[in-house]
Amino acid sequence: MDFTFSEEQQAAAEAARAVFAGVAPDAVPSPALTAGAVADDFDRALWARLADADLLSLLLDEEYGGAGLDPIALCLVLRESTKVLARVPLLENTIAAVAVQTYGSTELKEELLPGTGGGETVLTIAAHGRTGHDPAELAVVARQDGGNWVLDGTQTAVPWAYNADAVLVPAHTDDSSHAVLALVPRTHKGVVLAEQLSTTGERLAELRLESARIAGRYLLDVEGAWERLRLLLTTGTCALALGLAEAALRMTSEYTGKREQFGHPIATFQAVAMQAADRYMDLRAMEATLWQAAWRITSGTAGALPTAGDVAVAKIWASQGVRRVVQTAQHLHGGFGADTDYPLHRYHAWAKHLELSLGPAAAHEEALGDLLATHPLG
Repeated sequence: MDFTFSEEQQAAAEAARAVFAGVAPDAVPSPALTAGAVADDFDRALWARLADADLLSLLLDEEYGGAGLDPIALCLVLRESTKVLARVPLLENTIAAVAVQTYGSTELKEELLPGTGGGETVLTIAAHGRTGHDPAELAVVARQDGGNWVLDGTQTAVPWAYNADAVLVPAHTDDSSHAVLALVPRTHKGVVLAEQLSTTGERLAELRLESARIAGRYLLDVEGAWERLRLLLTTGTCALALGLAEAALRMTSEYTGKREQFGHPIATFQAVAMQAADRYMDLRAMEATLWQAAWRITSGTAGALPTAGDVAVAKIWASQGVRRVVQTAQHLHGGFGADTDYPLHRYHAWAKHLELSLGPAAAHEEALGDLLATHPLG
């Protein structure tokens, strides 16, 4: 596999590093130091800088002010964002905008896309279903009523729901064998939010739709749309996990290289070096499987398994890898790793959130097994 990135993709990563260089992880609100939610809103100042750097419109077409890049470029930017624990809905906003661009009407595109790319309009996605363990598209039913659609159901753990302008909600209809996507304004009759908290301390929301009526143009009824967006969303989550794990392991390397016992840096001790080496191998596996999944999505190249198989493998490694990396980082830091004046505990809290987001490793192992059963290799 050739993981050489194009000049445009590398430029996007460089722009992201420049923007995120101003974010200090030890200044990110800590769930250990905050009762309730760590903040009422995401980092709007950082959001504005991302918009100024054209990083909110990476995947949008040029006619909507975008760069027309691909999911690989987005993953490179997302990877940089979690190295500093950037508190912005970059993943959700970008994927929702892609849905509008790909499946929406010209009227809907002109209404929403310039604002999403410019940072004025914020979109998020409800992707966890009713309980977090059931398919998201089965949690909400969409019923057509003339030129409108009526939505009923519940989605749990919706990120940034209290701050987004609209939520992209997968749903099903009684007479349809495929999922539809509904763009629901946050402040809309029939929309009720109930606060939930992530391990990061960020506000999530249980989204309840109680006969919420939306105009027909806000419902995207294209077969395969939700399946493709779910794969994009999952792959982006893997990129977030990779960036976080890389930052945690780098912190550990720096600490063990300076911390001395018996007159020697503890990094020179065999037990420490072996644990760090194991976690480095986790990182390389997370990286290889991430780019394989992103490449399959971007290129549409056929493989022995559907693209969902590569995405499942990437998520398995991302979930297990990010957990192992932060646990080893905490161990090798000793008591210092639990010090709330040091940022490592924040990485641990974020890692747990990413490990479980869109399904833990076991859920994706089961999905991979189902794919192998229906697409036998050899």
